Amino acid sequence: MRIIAGAKRGMKLFSPETKETRPITDRVKQSLFDVLVNYDLLSGARVADLFCGVGSLGLEALSRGAAFVTFVEKNGEVIEVLEKNIEKAGFGERSRVVLASAFRVGAPVVAGERYDLVFVDPPYASTREVGNGSSLADLFDVLQNQVNPRGIVVVRTHRSVAVLDDYGPFHVVDRRQWGTMAVVLLQARADEQQASGD
Repeated sequence: MRIIAGAKRGMKLFSPETKETRPITDRVKQSLFDVLVNYDLLSGARVADLFCGVGSLGLEALSRGAAFVTFVEKNGEVIEVLEKNIEKAGFGERSRVVLASAFRVGAPVVAGERYDLVFVDPPYASTREVGNGSSLADLFDVLQNQVNPRGIVVVRTHRSVAVLDDYGPFHVVDRRQWGTMAVVLLQARADEQQASGD
């Protein structure tokens, strides 16, 4: 794994010995970030990388100009590798690492500033069910108070999973498939989110 574009282009990432992480290939990551660039989602953005593993998506976002990334990962051994990658890239001042289940805490807000972009990349086993009452639906309930109006949540699943068109104030704006994986972009509706938020 490596950072494929931006200020740290070509930097190789440390990987854990555990098999719990599900690395994204360079080709798929390039395709995903091409989509995000088209939506103008990176420069100056506040980003959360949930179920982040060693930080491949969040570090890519920082390399491409994101202002700040919160990384959320529940595996302490994986976090040790993540912190090495953050240090190697020199992104310590623009990063925060949270040891927790992202299903429980979502994207913890820093100093009241919500996020413009959130990556949701849980283990495939936890997204077999994505309907109302599922762990993913519950996560969107948490995220509606953590994502800016018009912010984007990127959900990665197996291609056989049919993510709903709507979760509360979030609605699907783009769907992509690459190999065995699918990526869905959901945007927060500004009017509904403000009504249900602060």
